[in-house]
This record gives sequence, structure tokens and C-alpha cells, in this order.
Amino acid sequence: MRSLFLFIAAGLAEIGGGYLVWIWLKESKPWWYGLIGAVVLILYGIIPTLQHYPSFGRVYAAYGGIFIVLALLWGWGVDKNPPDLYDWIGAALCLAGVAVILLAPRS
Repeated sequence: MRSLFLFIAAGLAEIGGGYLVWIWLKESKPWWYGLIGAVVLILYGIIPTLQHYPSFGRVYAAYGGIFIVLALLWGWGVDKNPPDLYDWIGAALCLAGVAVILLAPRS
């Protein structure tokens, strides 16, 4: 449960921080949108280090699959761009990859 929470927190920090920078630059929002976005992106870089998995590469690879699902949900909720069948199929394949990366028995 802790790992899932950390993956979701990292994803929301990356997407949210990136979104704030995006709207600052693309939609001419005030400069402090960009500043807050940058701070949130720094937090995104810190959150995965709280994972208990020992391998940086595996944590970030698994996080990538979670990020894809979160990005689709963000696009649906914030940009009002609902995922289609192929988005969901791709997301399911990514989550299957996450499960293999994190849960495969290793010696």
C-alpha cells in the first residue's frame, strides 16, 4: 500500500508540477505558477527515493507505468479528454509490466 501511495504521489507531483509550468508558459499565467510548478517538480524527484525497493531503475520503470495511467486520468479530469479503448488497453499493458517488474521472483 505504501508503495502504491508513493507511486501515485510522485505521479501527481510530476503531472501537477508540469501542468503548472505548462499553463504558465502556454497560457500566460503569472510567474508564480511556474515557480510553484518547479517546486512541485523538485518534490517529484524526491518522492521516489522514499520507496523501499533497492533498485533505482526498477522503481522508475515501474513508476512509468503508474504515470501513464495517472496521465490518462489527468487528461480526462482536467483537460476533458476521455481515454479511448486503446488508451485503456495500453494502460493495462503498462500495469502488467509494472507487476512483472516489481513482483517477479528474483534470487
